[in-house]
Amino acid sequence: RDCPPLITLLVSMDTVLALKGDGFVMMAADCSSARSILVFSTNEDKILELDESKLLGQSGPQCDTSNFSEYIQKNLTLYELNNGMRLSTHATANYMRRQLADALRKGPYQTNCLLGGYDKEVGASLYFMDVYSALSKVNFGVHGHASNFLLSIFDREWKEGLSVDEAKAIVEKCVAELHTRFLISQPNFIIKVVDVKGTRVL
Repeated sequence: RDCPPLITLLVSMDTVLALKGDGFVMMAADCSSARSILVFSTNEDKILELDESKLLGQSGPQCDTSNFSEYIQKNLTLYELNNGMRLSTHATANYMRRQLADALRKGPYQTNCLLGGYDKEVGASLYFMDVYSALSKVNFGVHGHASNFLLSIFDREWKEGLSVDEAKAIVEKCVAELHTRFLISQPNFIIKVVDVKGTRVL
């Protein structure tokens, strides 16, 4: 019996994690591009800056992650040009969810997403989205096999009002745990932050 095509996403080797702090969202992702037994590169950036106030981290096949993220990014730009205003993080998350849901029974995007952003009215927010277009607002999230190791660290370490340094320390604990216990080698990680000042790489 053949497996449904979406099931292949469950063996994705990508790691994307994020957490919300006091007025910011910090997002990290491994930099490895791999398929089967072959590693193509170890300097891949899996966190896209949708605009000056939003970050999108994705896991899944590179073709789907690139197509979906660029489609969302360009449509957000088009909306801003047509209407003279930028979508909020909440509105962007729901727009993305609708696009995933519409594609689900046509040509599904095999991608899991973490969307983090900062809005002047509501502050920082983080949204967790899976390949089946389920959407949830969260304080932290992980996509990939790494979630088996990292969710317990977030459960123990996360608290309200985290500073950037405290959040970075949690991310470093997560990376150290993966380097110690995870079967798949992920030597390099990139960390980005979005806050009132915009997006930046740590």
